[in-house]
Amino acid sequence: MTGVLAAGVVFCLLLGRMPVGWTAALSVLAGLLLLAGHAHGGVLTMDVYAHRSRLSGWNAPLKMAGSAVLLVLCVASPGARMPLILALVLCGMTAWGGGLGARRYLALFRLPAVFMLLSALALLWTYAHEPEGVLSIPCFGGWLVVTGESQAMTGLVLARAVGAVSCLYFLSLTTPVPEVLSVLRRLRMPGVLLDLAILIYRYIFILQTACRGMRDAAASRLGYDGLARSLRTTGMVYGRVLAKSFRRAGTCFDAMESRCCGGGICFLPRSAPPRPVELWVFAGLMALSAGLLAAEIA
Repeated sequence: MTGVLAAGVVFCLLLGRMPVGWTAALSVLAGLLLLAGHAHGGVLTMDVYAHRSRLSGWNAPLKMAGSAVLLVLCVASPGARMPLILALVLCGMTAWGGGLGARRYLALFRLPAVFMLLSALALLWTYAHEPEGVLSIPCFGGWLVVTGESQAMTGLVLARAVGAVSCLYFLSLTTPVPEVLSVLRRLRMPGVLLDLAILIYRYIFILQTACRGMRDAAASRLGYDGLARSLRTTGMVYGRVLAKSFRRAGTCFDAMESRCCGGGICFLPRSAPPRPVELWVFAGLMALSAGLLAAEIA
């Protein structure tokens, strides 16, 4: 479904801007890329990927500062070229430089891609009383149209979103959460927020594993055979996950109270200074981004 959605969005974005053959070919390519990222079996947590990454030993403050600056540049870019080129560079660093692999990276990228593509569809199509633009479809006495202005605006917003997600994925897939929290603690962020963040992050994957187990158990008993039975089974599974989350929250609270926990979940951070290669890589990324941004402004 995600591949079909991607192909449709790319086709509407490029229609009228290049020959139809090239438009169709690039649309199919975009759909195949997301289909290639289909994950079979269980997916490890992002923190596990971050610990296994070859870039996990890089200086965490440098990665956080660099990712934040690149994120701001992507969002503030007046054109689509800079965010897309930067996204390709960061995807390559994360997937191949970090040892994650292209298939796993695309599998993780599928979830934000769905939200970005649905938003792009809403921006692409507008309602008009007469057919206009590069594509028109009759709808309820009027027309759903795709215009050149909507294509330009949607392309810019989608490029910014892809660049921003690539910056965040580079940070989250190469930097373990304890190191991120250690840097935030050094930046004087309130300890209560950090404790809540690590607990929420931990229990997301605990409950995800429990939900996956319940769904597999229900599927093995034909719980999803037919629409009515699927809806009933889905409601039962999510209801039990909610009850399980309350029970786990109570158990965690009792365990912390029995140990006289006063807050402040701390981790042992890595204190190694940035190496010259790390500084050169981020300096190159900043120079590339600044050059592309200057070219777009000019």
